[in-house]
Amino acid sequence: FYFSHDLPSVETLKNYHFPTITRIFSEEGETIGEFFTEKREVVTLERMPYHLIQAFVAGEDARFFQHKGLDYTAILRALYRNIFSGEIIQGGSTITQQVVKSLLLSPEKKFKRKIREALLAYRIEKYLTKEEILYLYLNQIYLGHGAYGVQVAAEIYFGKPVEELNLSESALLAGLPQAPSKNSPYQHPEQAKKRQTYVLNRMLAEGMISYGEYINALKTPLLLKSKQNPFLDKAPHFVEHVRKYMEEKYGKEALYKKGL
Repeated sequence: FYFSHDLPSVETLKNYHFPTITRIFSEEGETIGEFFTEKREVVTLERMPYHLIQAFVAGEDARFFQHKGLDYTAILRALYRNIFSGEIIQGGSTITQQVVKSLLLSPEKKFKRKIREALLAYRIEKYLTKEEILYLYLNQIYLGHGAYGVQVAAEIYFGKPVEELNLSESALLAGLPQAPSKNSPYQHPEQAKKRQTYVLNRMLAEGMISYGEYINALKTPLLLKSKQNPFLDKAPHFVEHVRKYMEEKYGKEALYKKGL
């Protein structure tokens, strides 16, 4: 009761509005300006390849579809590894707990917050379906280089929409959440490859992919190709004029977070 009497309501997650990009278009329909606090484009689970969803589940929370918000097996395994290594090298957080941490609580590392996080994770699992939790997670998560959510990450790393990601690319993205900068394929390609291999190993071990698919994904070359918009700097003075007008008329909150 002490830890739960002032918890935020999980009901807000049912119709949660992500901070999204406000775009300015030219008469021809080209995007010539973007304003945002978090670069994100929200996509439904139906638009995501199933192997992408599987890759994140395998890499972050293999028992996601079995547990009720907390994975006690993973907690004990992480505790065991951390004790014998003498440092914190592994966490036991589920995908549900990560949703709680990013959307409902502050990220501070305190024992009280961890207990509140566990209580909220349990409540969320009773209130939302597993698919609704995955929808929140895959659109909210930070994946490095300014990319929030899997759609913008697909564009920033591979220059394509999320629907077109292959298994190899999906596994690479799924290896990023724990340390996006450390595992960046642009800055640390060898470390990114290690994380991709780890995700593919987990997918194979969980029976999500066949051995043939596993070998093909490992051999598939990763062609990094950031999607650059040639029109973004076409009319900077006009775009700035529109930005000022929009901020005065609708306010900063709407301009930078509500995807006008």
